[in-house]
Amino acid sequence: MTFTQKKIYYFEKPGEENTLDAARFAIERAKELRIKTIVVASTSGKTAQIFFDMMNGSGLGLVVVTHVVGFIKPGEWEFSEEIADRLQKQGVRLVTTTHALSGLERALSRSQKVGGGSRTEAIAEALRRTIAVGLKVAVECVLMAADMGEIAINEEVIAVGGTAKGADTVCVIRPAHTASFFDLQVREIVAMPRDR
Repeated sequence: MTFTQKKIYYFEKPGEENTLDAARFAIERAKELRIKTIVVASTSGKTAQIFFDMMNGSGLGLVVVTHVVGFIKPGEWEFSEEIADRLQKQGVRLVTTTHALSGLERALSRSQKVGGGSRTEAIAEALRRTIAVGLKVAVECVLMAADMGEIAINEEVIAVGGTAKGADTVCVIRPAHTASFFDLQVREIVAMPRDR
């Protein structure tokens, strides 16, 4: 039996101040494992730009998953169109689609007529509360990217999420499509905040 000891990095607190270190840890682990793609969540584009700048010349592919249009305000996309244009011209793949761990389910749970929690939101809440908000985000981004055909489901990726702003959680995931959620595997946690 072979065991590989890998250090897990712990941030004292969650938040965007961890973004540069999260990017460094993600790139380092991708190179160690010969993983080709990093999937990162980015709401405004700031985190995506940081990862792109740090990955430049590394040979790694970057997939950026954004909030869906209308997440905060109907018809509006929070991601900077200037950053989106610049990143896409550099070969970065952007994914903007319905959130895998909420989507239509959130409409039902928020409804005064239907009300109540959903099984999908229970899964999201379990990931969010028992491990880290960033892990829930990372898992959801991988599902969304797989569903959009931007990553292969037979190759591990480095997935990066965060708590509110920036990046503070880095993990290694074997992807799956949303319809095959229980085939997804979080294989390593590379970095996460201790205080959630």
